[in-house]
Amino acid sequence: MASSDVMVHLNQKALRLLQEDADKIEKLIAIQMENLATRKCPLYEEVLDTQMYGFSRAVDFAVRAGLLDEGAGKQLVMQLERNLALLYEAMAQ
Repeated sequence: MASSDVMVHLNQKALRLLQEDADKIEKLIAIQMENLATRKCPLYEEVLDTQMYGFSRAVDFAVRAGLLDEGAGKQLVMQLERNLALLYEAMAQ
């Protein structure tokens, strides 16, 4: 396998793994929102902050390591933030 093929494979794998992590965070937050019935709970906010911080650090690492394009990394974080905002709105209704 040529080095460019290896990099493409690593880039795709990094993107897939980070997307899986984002999906897990969304599911975790959705379950918490259902069980806690409020997002103003300090525990909920702490978990959300911790998960989002960890995810953004993982994305930052992948970008710095050259495994993920900076634009793709920003898109992943923005998409997760957008999806979480939709969860908030759904809970408020």
